[in-house]
Amino acid sequence: MQNPLEAKKVHFVGIGGIGISAIARMMLAEGKRVSGSDAALSKAAQELKEKGAAISIGHHPANIPVDSDLIIFSKAVPDDNPELEEGKKRGIQMVSYPEFLGLISKQKYTIAVAGTHGKTTTTAMVAKVSIEAGHSPTVVVGSFITEFQSNFLAGAGEELIVEADEYRRAFLTLSPKILVITNIEADHLDYFKDLNDVISAFAELVAKLPEDGFLVCDPNSPNLKDVIVAAKGKVVDYTQYLDHELQLRVIGVHNKKNAAAALAAADALHIDLAVAKHALELFTGTWRRFEYKGAAQSGADVYDDYGHHPTEVKATLRAAREQFPDRKIILVFQPHQYNRLKTLFEDFAVSFFDADEVLILPVVRIREKEDPSINSQMLVDAANKHKHNARCIPTYEEAEHYLRTHAEKGDLVLTMGATDVYKIGEALVQK
Repeated sequence: MQNPLEAKKVHFVGIGGIGISAIARMMLAEGKRVSGSDAALSKAAQELKEKGAAISIGHHPANIPVDSDLIIFSKAVPDDNPELEEGKKRGIQMVSYPEFLGLISKQKYTIAVAGTHGKTTTTAMVAKVSIEAGHSPTVVVGSFITEFQSNFLAGAGEELIVEADEYRRAFLTLSPKILVITNIEADHLDYFKDLNDVISAFAELVAKLPEDGFLVCDPNSPNLKDVIVAAKGKVVDYTQYLDHELQLRVIGVHNKKNAAAALAAADALHIDLAVAKHALELFTGTWRRFEYKGAAQSGADVYDDYGHHPTEVKATLRAAREQFPDRKIILVFQPHQYNRLKTLFEDFAVSFFDADEVLILPVVRIREKEDPSINSQMLVDAANKHKHNARCIPTYEEAEHYLRTHAEKGDLVLTMGATDVYKIGEALVQK
């Protein structure tokens, strides 16, 4: 069986995913033939298509080119996917995206950034610092870095800077030398049993650090105490690098903390902190992290954010309120997964306080059955007990119409969620 890294003709199942698409970009840059399929043409898949990848919409055995020598599949793809079944029939070598990323990690000096919140931005920050310091890292991040308009950067150096995904313990394939953990909270409870199960996954990852490795974290965080004990390397407290005078272009206290973690990682890489701080002040953010989309016809400013956990929702709204204290903030939020909404319901209900109006769309079902015991109207009712500012909006079209007739010049419209809710804001700006 060949080394998957040596494959020349690779087919991706679930190619539109933000992580797996970075590997497809890497292979295109290496001159390999890339094909792939997904349920819809995402932004990432569209850009791969423009770069020469053969993209199919929908999953069918015929999508796999006859002479493919490797299939890389997303962990979100079910086991009975027809292309996976066809690959088995043909005897094509198959590896998951996390497994392939793990193979790359073994060959590189890996800086992995994990955490329930902030890992995408922090990964991009570490990459920016490394590049500005004259290093040439390979970067795989779960979003498009605004400056480079890509979720992948090919580097000539030995560093791999990678966003480490905890879902289904995917990050355990990595071999980090520097591990950044931004924070740990309960999430992905459709897979993890509870918070302790989440913590145990992080502890397993920490245990993979070598004795000369670095664990960058907040050791005083209550959910980190059982994780730190697994560390054989040096534990670095990123809160000691917190600099409130740092003039970041990305807003919010949470991004000051992300920057502190990036500075701690930079120190472990022996990068001069003055150089690192200058790099962070130049950092312009990533796609769908309080991203400015433009002005609507009414004059309202439209932003978009990927936040889908109550801590993220609260932090982003707090940052927006601090940045724009006198502006009306209209939030359009779409809950992502019945399980997440149900298990974190009370936290969601109090997360919208800094918005003046909240439009809540129907729950999006991902990797689960519809749950009639929870819905968006229940979230609206619970939120209105704390601040009477929420209402249900059943469709994207109705949300767009509401914003056209209610959002005025000077207002701030913020679309938020892990779905394609950003299309509402884009429609306002385009028209």
